[in-house]
Amino acid sequence: MSLFFAMSLLFGLTFGQTASLCAPSEYTIHVEKRECAYCLVINTTICAGFCMTRDSNGKKLLLKSALSQNVCTYKEMLYQTALIPGCPHHTIPYYSYPVALSCKCGKCNTDYSDCVHEKVRTNYCTKPQK
Repeated sequence: MSLFFAMSLLFGLTFGQTASLCAPSEYTIHVEKRECAYCLVINTTICAGFCMTRDSNGKKLLLKSALSQNVCTYKEMLYQTALIPGCPHHTIPYYSYPVALSCKCGKCNTDYSDCVHEKVRTNYCTKPQK
């Protein structure tokens, strides 16, 4: 193994996490409730981007901890609540959503993240916006 290759590998393993492109990104959510008359458009931030992952063809030879599948996930977040207009009195007119303050590459936490590919959803309003 050449010295250049060894140094490149060491540099990549050391600084790969900090050089990832995982960061808060602007995102628009369209929120509707069947009972409410209007659609609410919310601008927020989510964690998005590329994280270094390691996967080996020799999975049987390595420890599980050596095979990391990191995702871009929340480091710090807060929840905000918005009022959906045009809801009848018997309906709860509030919608809470996460706001990413900072992000990190790490294991996916199913307590607050969807860790699998979702079905294709439409992200638009079918009701008038307010």
